[in-house]
Amino acid sequence: MCTAVSYKTKDHYFGRNLDLEYSYKETVTITPRNFPFVFRKAGRLDHHYAMIGMAFVEGDYPLYYDAINEKGVGMAGLNFPKNADYKPEAEGLDNIGSFEFIPWILAQCASVAEAEKLLAKMNLADIPFSEKLPPSPLHWMISDKERSITVESVKEGLKVYENPVGVLTNNPPFPVQLFGLNNYMALSVEAPENHFSDKLQLDAYSRGMGGMGLPGDLSSASRFVKCAFTKLNSVAGESESESVSQFFHILGSVDQQRGCVHMGEGKYEITIYSSCCNTDKGIYYYTTYENSQITGIDMHKENLDGAALLTWPLREGQRIFMEN
Repeated sequence: MCTAVSYKTKDHYFGRNLDLEYSYKETVTITPRNFPFVFRKAGRLDHHYAMIGMAFVEGDYPLYYDAINEKGVGMAGLNFPKNADYKPEAEGLDNIGSFEFIPWILAQCASVAEAEKLLAKMNLADIPFSEKLPPSPLHWMISDKERSITVESVKEGLKVYENPVGVLTNNPPFPVQLFGLNNYMALSVEAPENHFSDKLQLDAYSRGMGGMGLPGDLSSASRFVKCAFTKLNSVAGESESESVSQFFHILGSVDQQRGCVHMGEGKYEITIYSSCCNTDKGIYYYTTYENSQITGIDMHKENLDGAALLTWPLREGQRIFMEN
């Protein structure tokens, strides 16, 4: 499964963990301003905002998992099985396939408020990318420097929710996850005090006992609670190095290690990559499961007025600095 986060220090940062048991050989991909986006049912965009993100490029089309645009808007799609419900094409609405939803928003929107205007006249339609790549069941988080929203297409229709925590995982639907935080309102970063009973002498027997009661399993509901608590209580300096480092530590609180989630047939879900995007500077940072060194790609160091995709394969092997 996956976890997405929006985080602000001096700059705004947006990113995610991608947790799966396999990889599509995704690449960091820049779509410049003049790359022609041809939407299956919603026309063509020859000129648009540039974007950078992680994508599986198929037939010269970027199937983005997460991305930011040059205006500072970030968007990520996360697995939402058994709840995602895409609709038949609807007359009078912009019919957008799930695979083209991220480009549709990031190509045109300079803020969450602008994204909401597009969502008001949009239908997430049941449109496959190809016969071999049917629609993936997803929901999405869209963030700018000030706000985050969650978008879910369910049986009842397209739902757009304010996301006050700036965190998204997978199932259950977002309102249920958000309500679940009520069960953890007593969590504290401070050392615990005895409220169990005044008839017992109970002590905080060690240092580092803040967050007692925080769930630690790898389910999406537990990851939502743990990541929300970690992010909302996170303290970081304002430098780029401190902010990026802290962001990866937030994602690291819910990453998945090979062997802990068995998917059958000897396969295990792992955190294939973690991303952190400075949406103000247009820099995409990432780590992979086999390489914990942070790699960065700055979209503004490339020609954003071009018409061809720019891609960078992920650096997979561990890079260790030997001191002697």
